[in-house]
Amino acid sequence: MINEEDMIQLFFATVTPLISECSQSFEIIVVNDGSTDQTLARLILMREQIPQLRIVDLSRNFGKEAALTAGLAHARGEAVIMIDADLQDPPELIPEMVAHWREGFDVVTHVRTDRYADGFFKRATANAFYRLINKISDTEITPNAGDYRLLARPALDAFLSLEERIRFNKGLFEWLGFREMRLAHARSDRAIGTTKWNYRKLFRFAVDGITSFSSFPLKVWSWLGFSLATGAFIYGAVIVIKTVILGVDQPGYASLMTVMLFFNGITLVGIGMLGEYVSRIFVETKRRPLYLVRKVYE
Repeated sequence: MINEEDMIQLFFATVTPLISECSQSFEIIVVNDGSTDQTLARLILMREQIPQLRIVDLSRNFGKEAALTAGLAHARGEAVIMIDADLQDPPELIPEMVAHWREGFDVVTHVRTDRYADGFFKRATANAFYRLINKISDTEITPNAGDYRLLARPALDAFLSLEERIRFNKGLFEWLGFREMRLAHARSDRAIGTTKWNYRKLFRFAVDGITSFSSFPLKVWSWLGFSLATGAFIYGAVIVIKTVILGVDQPGYASLMTVMLFFNGITLVGIGMLGEYVSRIFVETKRRPLYLVRKVYE
């Protein structure tokens, strides 16, 4: 969590009794992802009331995907449940998730059936993203499935064995396989505060997802280049016939500038897409840690 000082009391008051119903032996791991308010201080005070609470304090803000991975890496149990601190995903479903795990499922995934709290534009762009990535990726991403999941220890260990630095965890969870149960729930408004996500971050997140699970954006330029080259050859042949054979004058400034600007734009877009993949290769080859832990309070 990051800058969730106002949510802490409500979050633990809601979640802790539900977890206690499922098992007498449990731990609650909270990752402080570089908060600048009193989140860490209030979490430390909360440990006096909840001895099962462990706090993983990161050295700075590393982002949601890295923070989630940090929390999972510190989990010791036979199963782990991921849930956001904003309580938009109903924690009342935790006992049902545990029950399915005890039936033998390695992964229990919650799919959001009602996202009215997200607004029309966000829902529309999210649906467009899922349609696009599932058309171009070999790994099918479940639409509207978030991070609210249960992972049994085999699935958790498999997830932690994946070493990429630029992570799209939703895709990684799907890539794992294992025996999965999917449940549906409606997503409500945040109990307190406002979201930390803006459209710039969401766009970056979508690009990470597409480039992590599909090479189609690279391959499409071969087909596009071939099509444009064929069109240019045909257009050139028409000009030659009209000028040389028919003697028709071809004034060229406007058409020449249009063609040049179009092809230069296409070239720059292709170079930009190539740069997205090269930048990811650059990040992966540096092998920097995904996150740094300042201290673990336990």
